[in-house]
Amino acid sequence: MINKLLEQLNFSPKESLIYLVLLEIGSGKANDLAKKTDLNRTTVYDICETLMQRGLISKYKKGASTYFNALDPKHLLTYLDREKEEQAKEIEKQKNKVNDLLPQLISLQSIYGKTKPKVQFFEGDKGMREAYEDTLNSKEIILAYANVQTMHEGLPNFFPEYYKRRALNKIFIKAIIPKNKLSIERAKVNQEEMRETRFLPDSDMTFSPEINIYNNKILIASWKEKIAIIIESRELADLQKLIFNLLWQTLPKI
Repeated sequence: MINKLLEQLNFSPKESLIYLVLLEIGSGKANDLAKKTDLNRTTVYDICETLMQRGLISKYKKGASTYFNALDPKHLLTYLDREKEEQAKEIEKQKNKVNDLLPQLISLQSIYGKTKPKVQFFEGDKGMREAYEDTLNSKEIILAYANVQTMHEGLPNFFPEYYKRRALNKIFIKAIIPKNKLSIERAKVNQEEMRETRFLPDSDMTFSPEINIYNNKILIASWKEKIAIIIESRELADLQKLIFNLLWQTLPKI
């Protein structure tokens, strides 16, 4: 159990061995540790230097001999705090490097844009949320076929917050939806959520998936299978917008 924990803390097997032996005996010379662990004296010294750098052991002189001493195990918590700080610093450095290189990366994307993927696939709850995040980049009115009931069942904790963020981004949406209890409730807050809805004429006319059309993209989401696809194609998006608008004009305002 303890060895497993130390392994998770990035201790090598030999580092764990030396550390646990020192905790057991309190302090000892390199020769003592070498005998107890079957490691050579040079390896013991190297490992002890590493453990001292981590603030987990110390050393002291007694006569002509050097002794290594295990510190209170609570120092493991301090070690983790330092590791966390170092990791945060390293991530910040990486972010700065990426930020510096972004113009070059964007330039490459422009040069080779014709070969970039035109279809993206997303799976599971996390993938579905990621797909919907893309719609918040819309520069125009989103056109949607949506079943509010299945949307909220699929991602119950996502959409109320999503509606607020879409409204804050000033992105309007037109939605053709089946008429059910939840869709009627959501329609009551259309104005504050920057949405206009039109119901399908018959309550038996319903569907589960959702389609969003925006910019030059089509988002297709299956709530039952928990998969989403974003197709990027100006030609296909324009056709879907035409079909949507033809249907929209036939449905009564609410």
